[in-house]
Amino acid sequence: MTTKEESCSKCAHIYKSFEFFKLNRNSSQKCRKLLQAGRAKVIKKEPFTIQLLFSSTGYKQHVSIGVDSGQHHIGLAVTSQDKVLFSLRQDVKKLLDTRRSYRRGRRNRNTRYRSPCFLNRTKPSGWLPPSIASKIHHNINWIQRIQAVMPKAELHIEVGKFDMAKMKQPDITGLGYQQGDKYGYETTKQYVLDRDNYTCQICHGKTKDPELKIHHIIYRSNGGTNQVSNLLTVCATCHTQANHQPGGKLYALLAKKFQSYRSLKGATFMNILRRRLFKAFPEAKFQYGAQTTLDRAKLDLPKAHYNDAVTISGIQKIAQRPTAVVMFHQFRKKKCSLHEATARKGRKIPNIMSKRNAKNKKFSKGFYLNDYVQLPDGQKGNVSGFSGKIKCFVKAGDGYYLAISSKYKHINLSILKVIRHQNNWNVTEIEVKTHQMA
Repeated sequence: MTTKEESCSKCAHIYKSFEFFKLNRNSSQKCRKLLQAGRAKVIKKEPFTIQLLFSSTGYKQHVSIGVDSGQHHIGLAVTSQDKVLFSLRQDVKKLLDTRRSYRRGRRNRNTRYRSPCFLNRTKPSGWLPPSIASKIHHNINWIQRIQAVMPKAELHIEVGKFDMAKMKQPDITGLGYQQGDKYGYETTKQYVLDRDNYTCQICHGKTKDPELKIHHIIYRSNGGTNQVSNLLTVCATCHTQANHQPGGKLYALLAKKFQSYRSLKGATFMNILRRRLFKAFPEAKFQYGAQTTLDRAKLDLPKAHYNDAVTISGIQKIAQRPTAVVMFHQFRKKKCSLHEATARKGRKIPNIMSKRNAKNKKFSKGFYLNDYVQLPDGQKGNVSGFSGKIKCFVKAGDGYYLAISSKYKHINLSILKVIRHQNNWNVTEIEVKTHQMA
């Protein structure tokens, strides 16, 4: 007896042996009847997957997986012949700014003496910063999850390759790649001062102040870098607290400079990701964004991550489209900071004594953080936190709190109904209108 796995959603059944049913309303009914008759068993709940317990025909059809890799958004799609069977978009939530602010705060406080560690200076081969490594693992892990359901599908991945020197200086050639912006200068400050002709960029030398400072256009606390394009020269007279405020001269100049500032973080990440994907999936077919743009225009699809993934899969004609897109968004269950910079909601003072009893409460009365629940009036959302032992907060897919009354956001656990446990991922199904897929 042979078995095969079938992944079932509202719109499709996907067999692991690559045998597909048509997308119709009877798909969920067929799945339910197989389970009730004991001819299949449940393997996974997210995505819902069953395994047949009886022999089947050997008919198979070609299946392709399309992957739109990226830094913040990942698009995944499964296509077969002229049908789109599955579309997914995954968002990676960024929490590193908060951690960085807490880490900087610890350096300025009077803390206990900690002897220096000298055995953690050597990095292994292929080491990447945790922020970059986490995003790369997201791309690789989600591709492997789709492959686990369809292990013999043809894999198509879009990658990006960027010439960052040409992005900063379009006419760069030959020796210019070796001689960067700061070639011939000893320090970055010396280059910025010479570039700005040793003149304040606000008053243009009218104040006659000899003291010049180097200022960040986008502060490092807001994601700015030390690139020379993010630095400018200002004098001490203009570099005041008043000019930093909205309406001040420096504030207006920074807003104008911000529009022309181009960060290269995304391009750097995509260059790193491309090499890692080559190594992780040597059997895959790779292409670049320029080709995807042309192919998407032939299919008459609007710009979207899931539409890009459908195009990348290599499908030539779309006769049957899904009516919904599944969205996965990572949810942070545990608050890892030992202290707080600002007081949490509902508290008057911040927690600076490392009290972690109520802060990391994960469950209460059979309910867990991030559970998908339903209110008595039919509203659905995710448990975002607990208030005491019998109450919690519930957020909808758009991030707003659900409430029984207009002012009271605390909801009693006794009136909630658990639809499913979601662990660390928010799963939302978004309806796609016809004009968005056509």
